[in-house]
Amino acid sequence: MDELWVAGGEGVIAREAMIPKEILKKIKRLEIKTSRLVEGAMAGGYLSTFKGRGIEFNEVREYTEGDDVRSIDWNVTARMGAPFVKTFMEERDLTVVLVVDLSGSMEFGTVAQSKRELALDFCAAAALLAVQNNDRVGLIAHTDRIELFVPPRKGRRHAMRLLMEIASLKPAGSMTGYDGAAGFLLNTVKRRATVFWVSDFIGMGLTPSIKAAARRHELVPALLQDVRETQMPDVGLMELVDPETGARVLADTSSSAFKAAYSGYLKKRDDARAVSFRGIRSEPVELWTGASPVKPLARYFHRQARLRRR
Repeated sequence: MDELWVAGGEGVIAREAMIPKEILKKIKRLEIKTSRLVEGAMAGGYLSTFKGRGIEFNEVREYTEGDDVRSIDWNVTARMGAPFVKTFMEERDLTVVLVVDLSGSMEFGTVAQSKRELALDFCAAAALLAVQNNDRVGLIAHTDRIELFVPPRKGRRHAMRLLMEIASLKPAGSMTGYDGAAGFLLNTVKRRATVFWVSDFIGMGLTPSIKAAARRHELVPALLQDVRETQMPDVGLMELVDPETGARVLADTSSSAFKAAYSGYLKKRDDARAVSFRGIRSEPVELWTGASPVKPLARYFHRQARLRRR
């Protein structure tokens, strides 16, 4: 296994990843399963949505009839006494960054898999798409701290390494810290990238770092959800545990007061997430435990491609 880069403490240190054999087998099975689904379902949408979206400055030249007046460089025009326009060229290579929440709430799941396992499936689809299109892919895994950073690179072997790390990493933290992850993204990924942020986004706020990350990068939230987080079963007394803090509370799920309080909590949570997504001008890819992430991701790509053509 190649050397990986882990961010922690005062800086970035190197470590040799020791991946258990069962994780290696799991990733191989995931690659085979996901590759078949990805090839037909998403490649076209991925290309039309993201390829060529990035542009970089090329040169300034004199204005000619038919040029878009919005591209006029007014500073150069003022100095030269004649209109000049800026020209740009497309960046054909794409950088994809997977920002993955590994906090305690990611271990929750009641339908055949946890949200963390669903996150791994989603990252496999996104990483394999990047590999198919010869794009770079990198990883930032976080809790309330940066647990792991792997700089973007090309190639299947590199992509498989990222998936192995997501599957095997034992995070040091249990809480969630979106602001710190956004700040780290800004400081480490300077070139504009497509960023798939994979989380349940509970408690995410619109901090200056998150807003700045959304301005610099194409920020795509991958919203992980479990049915039991939206529909509490009526089973009488139940002990509820906060997976991030360990706090426990005994609740009567048959109580009308509890049902009203839980309904109010869900509305407040969903409203807060909606405000955050609007604030970064991005529509989430909605994913559910127990279901493949490939079709929701394909629908997102094709929907975005249609919007680009309007």
